[in-house]
Amino acid sequence: MYRKLIKILKNKNSTKPKATGFTIIEVAVASGLFIIAIVPILQALTTAHTNTLIIEHRTQSLALAQTKLNEIKVRSIYNYAANFTENDSVLDGSYLCSVIDTSVTSNLRNIEISVGYDQNVNTILEADEVDVTLMTQFAKRW
Repeated sequence: MYRKLIKILKNKNSTKPKATGFTIIEVAVASGLFIIAIVPILQALTTAHTNTLIIEHRTQSLALAQTKLNEIKVRSIYNYAANFTENDSVLDGSYLCSVIDTSVTSNLRNIEISVGYDQNVNTILEADEVDVTLMTQFAKRW
């Protein structure tokens, strides 16, 4: 029995423990695959964020243009002869508005409202900053 025990202990001590973990090559390959996979995901997220900002600016511009149009409609009821033309008026923070009022006849007018986000912060609504343009006609009511 003593011999068996010594034999078992010798066999246990003679086996080398196996190394555990990853080699540097495995880590490098895994990192490379991760980078290759994450780059398109980050590009998609960036594009989605940019598109979200564009949609937000257009939605806000549309709401502001509709509000301005309603304001002009109400003012025209009581003062049809007034000229509603405006250039680069500030509506809400960085949003600008331009209104073009032209007479078609003595009883009919064209109103064009352009609203956009002032991207370069120069308080001038330039053509590339216009998000929404509403056009309508007003008729004299009485």
